[in-house]
Amino acid sequence: MSIVESESLTDNEPDNIPVVPSAPMGNGDSIPTAFDPKQLRAGRLERLRAMMAEEGYAALVLFDPNNQRYATGSRNMFGYFLRNSTRYVYVPLDGPIILFEYPGSAHVSTWLETIDEARTSKVVWSAVNQRDGMSSDPFGVEIADLVKEHGKGNKKVGLDRCALNLARALEAQGLDVYDCMQDTLHCRRIKTPEEIACLAQSMAASEAAVAEVEAAIKPGITENELFAIMYGEVIRGGGEFIETRLLSSGPRTNPWFNEASDRKIRPGELVALDTDTIGCHGYYSDFSRTFHVGPGKPSSYQREIYRMAYDQVQHNMGLLKPGISYREIAEQAWKIPERFIDRRYPSIIHGVGMHGETPLVAHHMDFDRFSKDGVLEPGMVVSVESYIGEVGAADGVKLEEEVLITETGIERLSRYPFNDALLNR
Repeated sequence: MSIVESESLTDNEPDNIPVVPSAPMGNGDSIPTAFDPKQLRAGRLERLRAMMAEEGYAALVLFDPNNQRYATGSRNMFGYFLRNSTRYVYVPLDGPIILFEYPGSAHVSTWLETIDEARTSKVVWSAVNQRDGMSSDPFGVEIADLVKEHGKGNKKVGLDRCALNLARALEAQGLDVYDCMQDTLHCRRIKTPEEIACLAQSMAASEAAVAEVEAAIKPGITENELFAIMYGEVIRGGGEFIETRLLSSGPRTNPWFNEASDRKIRPGELVALDTDTIGCHGYYSDFSRTFHVGPGKPSSYQREIYRMAYDQVQHNMGLLKPGISYREIAEQAWKIPERFIDRRYPSIIHGVGMHGETPLVAHHMDFDRFSKDGVLEPGMVVSVESYIGEVGAADGVKLEEEVLITETGIERLSRYPFNDALLNR
């Protein structure tokens, strides 16, 4: 086991592993890679409850597994509960945090100091047996009793996601029900030092996985085989799963968003990938690279579009600093040549945390449709996106970097090298 303890420990693995200082990660920076897991959980919960106080919530009822993990560090059958919103966590502004768990599995989380009590979910079977009326009323009564006990007369309750009948059941008990997902994501936009260490660990493991993919690229291998290498290395490195299958080759690199297939890779083609990985400790790593398949050298067109994508990323990273507004980023962003505009990537930057998070800054022509204005702040982590491809062409290039917003500018979290042959250097 590593010196930094995973949040997925069971109750017979105590939080007593020593934390040692991390070495600088290179390039003159000192982003930490070691952390205290109890401080990680405490810092996130403190931020969440500060948001609750500011927004006037008596309690939150969290169904989203990412929010549950943010509030408590608790994780159980993550993929299952992404599909079935039947496990929930009651987080009052003041009072005990109660986990409403799948039957027989409370022991996975009760060792955590953030969980004061565990009960069986009232809605655990509702998605399967359609017993919504039978489950929602007891759910509403139980939550209302807790709010009455701990809320000091405040009846404002936030739900991040749930079935409509559950919200109505709470309202039937006299509670004021609000959608708290945006408030929760806004709270999560600033990362604690411990979260930044988690992100750095996740990135290092993902970079190792991409290195194995690059080493395996050769004519005849399939996209699926390369994706299997990446997924296997993510798991081996302590990661959890990959959200997408964005690994494509040759003519499948243009347009973007084709997912890995059984296509065999041929000499002279490009291979592009996006990591989109829920990695170590449940933290996202999100960078993209494009490679050339030998033997031989890239074509002049491949080098041209790769240089454009590289310049776009570098220019847009150069804009990032605390205090700059999202609209300013959109307006000052690298100007995409006209013939590539139709296939531009949807965002210039997007937030990174436990997954792709807020903010999302779209290109200037899309800003009012997709983005809400705000400002970059120290402690945010964002990925800087580029896709260069044009209608009618065979190739496209996907590049992306993940960076931390600091007090003075940025520090790169992603360190994977760009392709020298495609940069013609």
